[in-house]
Amino acid sequence: MFKYVFFKKIFLALIFGIFLLKPIFAASNLVIEVAGEANGKIKIKLMPDLAPLHVERIKSLVNSGLYDGVAFHRVIEGFMAQTGDVQFGNIQAFNPNLVGRGSSSLPNLPSEFSDIPFVKGTVGMARSQDPNSANSQFFIMFQPAPHLNSKYTIFGTVSSGEEVLNKIKKGDPKKNGAVDNPDFMKRVYFEN
Repeated sequence: MFKYVFFKKIFLALIFGIFLLKPIFAASNLVIEVAGEANGKIKIKLMPDLAPLHVERIKSLVNSGLYDGVAFHRVIEGFMAQTGDVQFGNIQAFNPNLVGRGSSSLPNLPSEFSDIPFVKGTVGMARSQDPNSANSQFFIMFQPAPHLNSKYTIFGTVSSGEEVLNKIKKGDPKKNGAVDNPDFMKRVYFEN
């Protein structure tokens, strides 16, 4: 009888501890410090329940520092701002002829599409025509884009810094949003 009560208390304490401490150890907010014409922070609430593989990839690239210094290379007024080309998009060695084609050295991810709609502030993973080709690039929506629904993986949403997002330097519409002298992610990190 004593063992039963003892183990029951231990079990309940463990369960309670897991739920109580989980938020402390979870890196739930991605912070992007933007530099250039726009300056400030954009905070993104990650959605690991919706896209666990994509959130883990973002965490891996952030923790390795690969997003620091990467340009917002494609920015279309009224649509979205795209960044994350860790291969060709670093502002120190920016290659306007190749940016947007690069990725990390990690393998591409399988799609994790959902029925969550693309609305203002949605953060989605960029990819090629192959639905299973997302790697490091992502985009943040300026406005709703229902044509993207269930076709791109959503892994987060802007929780603050919308005013900074809206000030990111826009690209040339005649060049599919390509940006000359682009704004960039000065520093990217996590906070709880």
